[in-house]
Amino acid sequence: MSLNENLYLSLVNPAQTVSSEQVFLNSPGRTPLLYSQLEHLTGKIHSRLLALGVSPGDRVVVQIQKSNEAVLLYLACLRAGAIYIPLNTAYTPNEVKYFLQDAAPKLFVCEPASYLELGSLATDLQVPFTKSLGDSGQGNLLKGIELLPDNPDVAHRSNDDLASILYTSGTTGRSKGAMLSHGNLRSNAQTLHDYWQWQDGTDVLLHALPIFHVHGLFVALHCAMFGRSTVNFIQKFSVDSLIQHLPHSTVMMGVPTFYTRLLDNLSFNAQLCKNMRLFIAGSAPLLAETHDQFVARTGHKILERYGMTECGMITSNPYDGKRIAGSVGFALPGVSARVADSEGNILADNETGVLEVKGPNVFSGYWKMPEKSAEEFTDDGYFITGDLSTMDSTGRITIVGRSKDLIISGGFNIYPKEIETEIDQIEGVKESAVIGVPHADFGEAVLAVVVAEANCELSGDVILESLQGRLAKFKQPKSIVFIDELPRNVMGKVQKAQLRANHQ
Repeated sequence: MSLNENLYLSLVNPAQTVSSEQVFLNSPGRTPLLYSQLEHLTGKIHSRLLALGVSPGDRVVVQIQKSNEAVLLYLACLRAGAIYIPLNTAYTPNEVKYFLQDAAPKLFVCEPASYLELGSLATDLQVPFTKSLGDSGQGNLLKGIELLPDNPDVAHRSNDDLASILYTSGTTGRSKGAMLSHGNLRSNAQTLHDYWQWQDGTDVLLHALPIFHVHGLFVALHCAMFGRSTVNFIQKFSVDSLIQHLPHSTVMMGVPTFYTRLLDNLSFNAQLCKNMRLFIAGSAPLLAETHDQFVARTGHKILERYGMTECGMITSNPYDGKRIAGSVGFALPGVSARVADSEGNILADNETGVLEVKGPNVFSGYWKMPEKSAEEFTDDGYFITGDLSTMDSTGRITIVGRSKDLIISGGFNIYPKEIETEIDQIEGVKESAVIGVPHADFGEAVLAVVVAEANCELSGDVILESLQGRLAKFKQPKSIVFIDELPRNVMGKVQKAQLRANHQ
């Protein structure tokens, strides 16, 4: 039999020397979770998954809060060979319904507070099992777990077998499931661990990100686990929690909002950061102004990197060398990047085009969407990111815009079509266009431009009220403006660039 390439073995390697007291997750108010406990605890959860009929290749969909138990469940799913599918905790039942229909999981895990409602929904959709995670109440996945045997097995997986599916919203309004393999995730973690010069056993990661997307789940936790590092595991972001834990950490990963809010706090200073060696920013563009203010306040230059759901991390400013504000650095080792025009022609240095990438980190395609998957790759195997970029003669990359209709607000990807579809169904709305506009805190804010039906009195409050329960809160417009007519070109296409210029 070929080598077992299950990612679990890279993250939780019982043969690796580690102190029996080495802390993995240090969660406020909780007993620390030790590295030495992972094999034992994931073995018990693996037994529970087997009892529920979860086999290698089965999907496990979760919509659960950040916790030690959530991380253990993720690791147990890897161990069992299941495909882990985390959902944003802000998604409404209406949104969750689509994911359950599309993924057809063997098991769905949700919060205790939503167990009855979502369990009924899952039953209607013929999901075999629904469990909760978070207390000892009805349906608790971990109830009686201590009585189960430790399953010693680790499912045999190849590099190409799927480890996770992460859903990313689509320009058509239909979410796409990016299929990420054990090899994709391992290669990216190993590369980042080396590139960012992780200090094995001594680095302490300050983790205040959610764990339902690439940044918090894969980039942050995988790097820490590859380095056997302690993680200060903050359940929910707040400036106070960051300030409390910064003196006891060495690395922090965050979205730009983390950094702008820290700078707004007068108690944030260089003394708090004296033990820090690295601040990393991603998931949204970091303003040069924020970069410069951070250097002036702390003496640290934030390291900006660039990635996406389909590829994990793609580029990074160097650990040693120039970290240039506004640049996302160079393609990571093993990753090939190029800039092409709309016809696929490779462009010269410093010309603007679409970034295309290829490497062991790049996903295999979208779940149950073979035609869409094929469209996203070139004939020679490069993934077309859709991000407008330039690359200089040294290979340094700068993201200058997006060819795909995407808004990034507070680190979350939002596709306008999904919001427009919901708004257009509201009585009295003739048509709508959703755009992103600059926002000092979130980077971009969602703005809805609405054309009302003739002789119809329609207010922004009515629209916002109608969207409650239909869209996750982070997708809902921060503001709504009404105009008489949407600007269009000669082909009838709405000119969103003009709308953005009019509503900056």
